[in-house]
Amino acid sequence: MNGKLGFDNDKYLKEQTAAILDRVKKCGNKLYLEFGGKLCFDYHAARVLPGYDPNVKIRLLQQLKDKLDIVLCIYAGDIEKGRVRGDFGITYDAATFKLIDDLRKWGLDILAVVITRFTGQSAAAIFKNKLEHRGVKVYLHYPIEGYPSNVDQIVSDSGFGKNDYIETKNPIVVVTAPGPGSGKLATCLSQLYQEHRRGKNVGYAKFETFPIWSIPLKHPVNVAYEAATADIQDFNLVDPFHLNKYKETAINYNRDVESFPILKLVLNKIFEKNVDLPMYNSPTDMGVNRAGFGIVDDKVVQEAAKQELIRRYFRYNTEYVLGIERKETVDRVLMLMEELGVKLTDRQVVEVARNTALEAEAKGKGHAGIYCGAAIELKDGRIITGKNSGLMHAASSLILNAIKVLAHIPDEILLLSPNVISQIAKLKEGILNTESESLDLEETLIALSISAATNHTVELAMKKLKDLNSCEVHMTHIPTPGDEVGLKRLGVNLTNDGKFSSRNLFVT
Repeated sequence: MNGKLGFDNDKYLKEQTAAILDRVKKCGNKLYLEFGGKLCFDYHAARVLPGYDPNVKIRLLQQLKDKLDIVLCIYAGDIEKGRVRGDFGITYDAATFKLIDDLRKWGLDILAVVITRFTGQSAAAIFKNKLEHRGVKVYLHYPIEGYPSNVDQIVSDSGFGKNDYIETKNPIVVVTAPGPGSGKLATCLSQLYQEHRRGKNVGYAKFETFPIWSIPLKHPVNVAYEAATADIQDFNLVDPFHLNKYKETAINYNRDVESFPILKLVLNKIFEKNVDLPMYNSPTDMGVNRAGFGIVDDKVVQEAAKQELIRRYFRYNTEYVLGIERKETVDRVLMLMEELGVKLTDRQVVEVARNTALEAEAKGKGHAGIYCGAAIELKDGRIITGKNSGLMHAASSLILNAIKVLAHIPDEILLLSPNVISQIAKLKEGILNTESESLDLEETLIALSISAATNHTVELAMKKLKDLNSCEVHMTHIPTPGDEVGLKRLGVNLTNDGKFSSRNLFVT
């Protein structure tokens, strides 16, 4: 599968841009566009649609730059609770700061941030102050009693009318967020109400990549989306409203279908008798999603999606072992895998890593009695292994072995001298008082960069680190914090067997 593309970004961009501009035209030249999923760094999409640019949505926005405003939403309760975004391991408020910075790097500035369901939470108030002190406009939206079922209350001055009105100027207003449940839809509807109250005809549409409405319900890409949302119990289904109205099959997901009757009532009440605006007959009607038309090799895409199912299983299983996730979530993904006939060992690096750990145990090697194995599949299909020792963690030896292979450096040549490793071990044990003297990956990468300053061979090897991005890695044990940070920064697709690499409860 390595190197094979199943998705054409240019074709997708052309289709998607045309669909959005067409919807703007139909909505009186003013459209509130709810952006679901990740606005940038959409690695789930990149994994299940090989060839998909994780930042293709940014490219889309850049094409429409002169026609749009960008509004970010964040739920006040997520700020208060310190909710963490899984892919980056940072809280939602920090993810909002990062998203603003990322957009600016691409030449896209935001219009404002909306703190939704605000009830005076102290952490949210501090967050608001931080943004305003840095010149970012912040608006407050409040909980509405009876939301979403009490339509008369919602669409009134004591409902949407009590929210801050966001001043916008461009025909497209992109409403996005650092993650789900941030209040994007309610923000769009609130603005629609306030705009129409001011005599302005504006419309609403939804842009969400998954599930892909134009491919079958049980297509692996759509099943992979179900796996990705198993923790919040989402599931895909045929849009019954679309089927009933148009006699056409389209795929949507449960929350959109369940909420559509109420949403339609809200939209109708906001629009009243304005026949110039499109009245949607189904959740699919609301969407402007063209991802399915960017697929150019369905076989490649199907295989990639099956691999994502396996990765999701390992992720949820690890979170279950750590006490974060429920057993039902793990079982749900296993059931989805069984539906498609997918096995854990279909991920090639899994068995190789496990065999590496068993071989180390058979030879009596390892550290503190725990034998850890790791394997990485390079982009040319070769699989390299690594195991733990008294000097290094398995992740450290794995990455060093991989870059030596890529740089054509003989195995007997050491990238890190024993003296360097010894000095770091002395620092860790004698001064920093850490439990383990062996080098984790983050420490190994620092040592590697220092050694590269005086050793050309090491410098050549270090340049190969970038070639590990998007490679598949499996470890037989849960990585330590230093290993996990290093692997994330290298951009590998990491899974593990959900076993602890130490008998200690506290791991640094």
